[in-house]
Amino acid sequence: MKKRILSIVLAAAAVFSLGVFLSSCSENKIEIAVPNDTTNEARALILLEQLGYIKLKEDAGIKATVRDIEDNPYGIKIREVEAAQLPNVLKDVDYAVINSNYAIEAGLNPSKDALSVEGSYSAYGNILAVKEGNENSDKIKALAAALESQKTADFIGEKYNGQILSVVDNPGDGYDGSVDYAALSGTTITVAASPAPHAEILAVAKEILAEKDITLNIQEYTDYVVPNNVVDDGTIDANYFQHKPYLDDFNTENGTHLVSVAVIHVEPMGIYGGKQTSLDAIKK
Repeated sequence: MKKRILSIVLAAAAVFSLGVFLSSCSENKIEIAVPNDTTNEARALILLEQLGYIKLKEDAGIKATVRDIEDNPYGIKIREVEAAQLPNVLKDVDYAVINSNYAIEAGLNPSKDALSVEGSYSAYGNILAVKEGNENSDKIKALAAALESQKTADFIGEKYNGQILSVVDNPGDGYDGSVDYAALSGTTITVAASPAPHAEILAVAKEILAEKDITLNIQEYTDYVVPNNVVDDGTIDANYFQHKPYLDDFNTENGTHLVSVAVIHVEPMGIYGGKQTSLDAIKK
């Protein structure tokens, strides 16, 4: 009887010790914040996989979520956060994977502050988007031509010094030969954009359009939802803030009908240190 009681006590002690150990491990887990929207979350997880920190299911693709993590050898805790808020929570987590536009807006330099940066994936090129049916209007063709100009490409190269890359193959003079600019004289084109870098890039297009007496009204937004809604309902002519995988997913989820008319630049996503200053802590 005494032996049985002793066995029970020892077993209980072992369970308690294991619980303390697991609790300690849980408390010491590395925490990485990632965007919570479908395509950008997948993009962040793919970056973490490429760095060797997690393994995703083979068929996860560009819509991967935390549920698609097949192997997490370092016990990383993933915190899903609204993309625009990632710079704000950086101080509270070990690391955050942040889109370049939000990093730049928060005063972070992707080429200097990011601990690692993804490659320049063409699938994630930032686009000029409009409501389906408006893509061939003179307003939109004029705006697209201004964004696809050599002047705009030069601005991106000089302003961002490799942090953001122009992906326009053959930049033009900023004007579309099929557009009746005389008929557009005195009109206003409205475009929704994130503050940086999109609104900054659009400021160059604004100068180009002003040469033809066309006003570009740039309206800044800090979220990923309203800019698409205001274009879909006709309040705004176009938007410039997202990549096509995000737009495709947004259309599917919300029943909107937006299309891409031009791919302007790519913003490599990066992982930034919050409580940690190097990536070495992940494997400790």
